Amino acid sequence: MSLSAGFEGSEPIAEARLLARSFLADVQNIHGLRVSDRALDLVELVASELVTNTRKYAPGPSLLTLQVRDGCVDVTVWDSNPDMPTILPPDPTRVGQHGLEIIMASALTFQLHREPVGKRITASILLADDLATDAAGR
Repeated sequence: MSLSAGFEGSEPIAEARLLARSFLADVQNIHGLRVSDRALDLVELVASELVTNTRKYAPGPSLLTLQVRDGCVDVTVWDSNPDMPTILPPDPTRVGQHGLEIIMASALTFQLHREPVGKRITASILLADDLATDAAGR
């Protein structure tokens, strides 16, 4: 299962969050895979952060892809800027620029790939785990 959406740069970032929520609702309701509330929140956050970074640092088109595989959802954003992001070390006194730090701490895996045109960033989030269940057992 996968879903991709292109962004030209003028769409609200909220569209990435809505796409992530809608995709995971379909994963759960149509395909019957369990999606924890934690996973839903993290995938929405990761999609939002990656698309926001693309908007800030790689003006131009970008592509958000969500793909379920091996009990995870891969959140991938491609953009046309070949420059790899600078991943800053944790610093609680720094204001802002914590997005990639949060993604790396939350994701099962985090990958950066240079492409023939631009780059691709992928974070994998577990769909469900024992620690992610809420009071309703989701």
